[in-house]
Order: sequence, then C-alpha cells, then structure tokens
Amino acid sequence: MDIDHIEAIGINEQGQLYVKPCKKQFTLIWRSATQVHWNDTGSYLYSPKPTEWSYMDWYKHIVTVIADEYNCKLLVVNDTLWYSVDNELKGQIINFNSEL
Repeated sequence: MDIDHIEAIGINEQGQLYVKPCKKQFTLIWRSATQVHWNDTGSYLYSPKPTEWSYMDWYKHIVTVIADEYNCKLLVVNDTLWYSVDNELKGQIINFNSEL
C-alpha cells in the first residue's frame, strides 16, 4: 500500500471537512460514488457538509475510501496543518491515525 502524508486538514467556509494530501492527486474519486470529492484548485479531498455524520465520521470515510479505491494510506504527521478544527476533533483524528 502506498503512503502519503496529510499536508492539511480543515473545515472550509461551506462547513465541509477537507483533507489535503502532500503528493497524491485523487482527481477521479468521484467515480467511486462515495460522496468523497476532489477540489482541483486546492488539491484536496472533501466531504459534504455534515448532516447525519459527524466530522470524525467523514474523516474516517475519506481515508477509508482512499485506502480502498487507490490503495493509499493517508497519514497525519507532525507537520500536518490544522484549519478551523477544534481540539476535540483534532485529538480524535490523531488517535484514529495512530490505530492505522
């Protein structure tokens, strides 16, 4: 399985969780019909604004879909940048990442 570090995780102005890989591009992720999307301009994956799922649920879904569809593990590293992510969610993501 390939590995790519996560450059940034954030919540944008539309309330969508986004995950920006350091190197990989997932431009065709829409074909998976999993509600995970790719932003070409910002080079990041993003989810719909949460309604029934939490941001943590969407994070898990994004990294799982990428692992399943692209055989690539996305990992949080010490240099990962965080934008508009509260400490509770950040801690949950870091803990989940350590289980991968």
